Amino acid sequence: MSYAEILSRLRKERGLTQSAVAEYVSRFSEKTYTYKNISSWEIGAGQPPVGQFLLLCELYGVGDIQETFRGATPEYRHMTKLNALGRRRAEEYIDLLSGNPLFTESERADSARNRHRIIRLYDVPVAAGTGSFLDSDAYEEFEADETVPGEADFAVRVSGDSMTPRFVDRQIVFVKEQQILEIGDVGIFALDGDAYVKKLGYGELISLNPRYKTITINEYNSLHIYGKVVG
Repeated sequence: MSYAEILSRLRKERGLTQSAVAEYVSRFSEKTYTYKNISSWEIGAGQPPVGQFLLLCELYGVGDIQETFRGATPEYRHMTKLNALGRRRAEEYIDLLSGNPLFTESERADSARNRHRIIRLYDVPVAAGTGSFLDSDAYEEFEADETVPGEADFAVRVSGDSMTPRFVDRQIVFVKEQQILEIGDVGIFALDGDAYVKKLGYGELISLNPRYKTITINEYNSLHIYGKVVG
């Protein structure tokens, strides 16, 4: 497993999107990074600067860099038996092989890139506690990877704690755009102009946090369903 693949695996194990990682790295850097930078590092098209690499390790909870990137995977386990000179020689041979198309996995990498999709992440969070208008024209786009459900059409951030423990404040949730939901589905709703993430009940919108009251829907309310939460 290459450095790039390990970076990708660590991010996915943490359940983070490339956009979320870029936001974290940018917060402690002098320049702004985007999902495109994270994607580039994860497919081996580029390498993170030392400072940003250490930020990634901090975010992913990497305690032992050497063990994680050299000794934790079968491909590098034998490297721990070599001295410094032996490791340098082994790395030189790996570099030589990596430049030969007979020994690389470029087709698989190209296939992975082709699977990526662009997902809309709306700027205004949907309320998990109180209503907040969902501005359908205000959003950013990020590149979805294997951690994003294939059926997702867009993403929103949760605001508040009424859907804990399943969804927490500022969590990104992925939504399949549809106007019909089954009872018990968790969806994104606009009730009288306010946007919510709730579970659909019989004539009501239900919070998962018992501290919040159920919202009753009556004949005078204007209800719009944006879609079903799928991840």
